[in-house]
Amino acid sequence: MKRNVLVYGLISGICVATFMVASIAYCYNKDSFEGSMLLGYAAMLLSFSLIFVGVKNYRDKFNGGVITFGKAFLMSLYMALIASTLYVAGWMIAYYNFFPDFIDKLAAYQLSSAKTSQMSAEQVTAVRQQIDMFREWYSSWIGVAGATYMEILPVGLLVSIITALVLKRKTPKGDSIPS
Repeated sequence: MKRNVLVYGLISGICVATFMVASIAYCYNKDSFEGSMLLGYAAMLLSFSLIFVGVKNYRDKFNGGVITFGKAFLMSLYMALIASTLYVAGWMIAYYNFFPDFIDKLAAYQLSSAKTSQMSAEQVTAVRQQIDMFREWYSSWIGVAGATYMEILPVGLLVSIITALVLKRKTPKGDSIPS
């Protein structure tokens, strides 16, 4: 089980971190973050689909086609934690070495979008407050890591729950339960 968790967690993490860095580089150089959130979460779901594959592989090849919800959930959660940690590490390396003014570029984009979308003064103020909160988080490496975990870990938790619900099986496939 440990090997399966490690292998699929690492593969998922490498995929999601690579995609994140590539998409941030694209948006960063383009000075537009339009659609980047949707693209980012789609990449997370796609990368986290390997968690499903990892649990199914373990259930079918190493556990006789049987797995409890609890064991499937724990395996999924561990894989999501590994993948999320690689994502956070990848972002921290990229942020500090290649995109140190990321927050400034993102803030400028969000403010210009807020002003051109006919938002009320209160809504623009709310956007500014959100940006200020982000700047505060990004003032320390712990804040950067925390904010980044808050971005990806809920997706991993959701995928873990869905994976465990879909893949749990009390009896091997093809076996019938006696009446």
